[in-house]
Amino acid sequence: MANEIQRHNNMFDDVMSAGMRNLLNDNFFSGFNAKADHMKTDIAETDKNYVVKVDMPGFDKKDIHINYENNILTITGRRDTFDDLSDKDGNILHSERNYGQMSRSFRLPEVDLKKAVAHYSDGVLVLTLPKLAPEAGTGTHIEIE
Repeated sequence: MANEIQRHNNMFDDVMSAGMRNLLNDNFFSGFNAKADHMKTDIAETDKNYVVKVDMPGFDKKDIHINYENNILTITGRRDTFDDLSDKDGNILHSERNYGQMSRSFRLPEVDLKKAVAHYSDGVLVLTLPKLAPEAGTGTHIEIE
């Protein structure tokens, strides 16, 4: 009897494992990660600048908003519609493209906004954000007399 119960538990485990494998292989969890796949961003830092590159294919330049406040850079894009590859009855067979408003934020301290430059070409937004020059004579060090 104990052997039969053990064999039954193994069959249950096999069925459950196969079911989970099928769910995972069918991208069951892909919807939970959809936001991680938009506006892919690279940020490089030099002594004088931050260089931010954001993939934003299909956006019009007028629909991209860039804001910098309290050391936080926020890039927002809005795409209302897109052409689809539906059949003659309007049935979309497969779609992974996002539309609506998308936004990304990054903490980049001490940016000199007066010298910031933004370019958008071929679906890539490139920001060059110069750092503020350190002010001479300021700091946190206090000499002991």
